Amino acid sequence: QVQLVESGGGSVEAGGSLKLSCTSENTFERNTFERCGVAWFRQAPGKERELVSRISSAGITTHAPFVKGRFTISRDNDKNTLYLQMDSLETEDTAIYYCAALKRWPWGCAPSFEDAYWGRGTQVTVSS
Repeated sequence: QVQLVESGGGSVEAGGSLKLSCTSENTFERNTFERCGVAWFRQAPGKERELVSRISSAGITTHAPFVKGRFTISRDNDKNTLYLQMDSLETEDTAIYYCAALKRWPWGCAPSFEDAYWGRGTQVTVSS
């Protein structure tokens, strides 16, 4: 079983930066973030969880429109670590941020994050 752990959250003033990390612990598979797509989601109070940024196994990255070029998603496959560099943070970015990794099926990867491993989240608070 894969276990994901997020870190790097905290409180920052608007316009500041944070870098989130997500580590994967898996005894039987050491390249979870390399073989299948991984992503960052977030959930603000009273709102549904939403996709922030994702990166495919091929390294293709996509972002939600609200990112507006401010965030960078990356991974270190050797360390089984996923990152989200967040710059120019806005108060609207306040949320719990979760990382997710698509599960591997015997024939490939899960087609959506409905079948994924999840971390417990890390709180990001942006003040004005």
